[in-house]
Amino acid sequence: MDDKEKSTVKVPPAGYVVLFLAIVVFSGLLAKHAGWNMFDFDTLNGKFGVIKSATNNFMGVGGVGARAGFMFALSLVPGVMLALGLMEIVEYYGGLKAAQKLLTPVLRPLMGIPGICCVALVSSLQSTDAGAGMTKNLRAAGDITNKELLIFSAFQFTAGGVIGNYLASGSALFSVMTVPIVTPLVVMLVMKLFGANMMRLFCHYFVKEED
Repeated sequence: MDDKEKSTVKVPPAGYVVLFLAIVVFSGLLAKHAGWNMFDFDTLNGKFGVIKSATNNFMGVGGVGARAGFMFALSLVPGVMLALGLMEIVEYYGGLKAAQKLLTPVLRPLMGIPGICCVALVSSLQSTDAGAGMTKNLRAAGDITNKELLIFSAFQFTAGGVIGNYLASGSALFSVMTVPIVTPLVVMLVMKLFGANMMRLFCHYFVKEED
């Protein structure tokens, strides 16, 4: 089914509502609003407790090798599972169909990907793991092609989790920055689009449509 056919798919009214809620949840817009942060992905994801030391979580400190890698990977599982569970709800109520219909005219010329990627795209700006899990599911379900997967992956790989990481790590430099705080973020987002379109150009000339 091509984009034109998908854009004519009937979307239930609930689909638009669920799509809006999904974008709000994964965007982090309400993260710092007390009483409303229950609609924030990171708040829902929560955090691990500590063991003995107030500075350590269940992973401890000083881990190395495969065991440290395993513990790190284990710490990612709740966030990925939560994201995929939320996506199942969004899909059930028609949210992905709404995204396909509304956002394909925007994302197709901008990056060469369909609108159904929008929730995964928004999620990837906050959490690289959640965005990657959603993208894998889109490909497995046949909602995006091999070329679209490569393009979308290039977008996510460039400055992964850009909003979350910038606000967390970059905040240490906010007091000495000589430009508005939003300027570096805009530059990174533009370069993410640039990277996606470089991959789009590469795919156009060197990658077959399917594996």
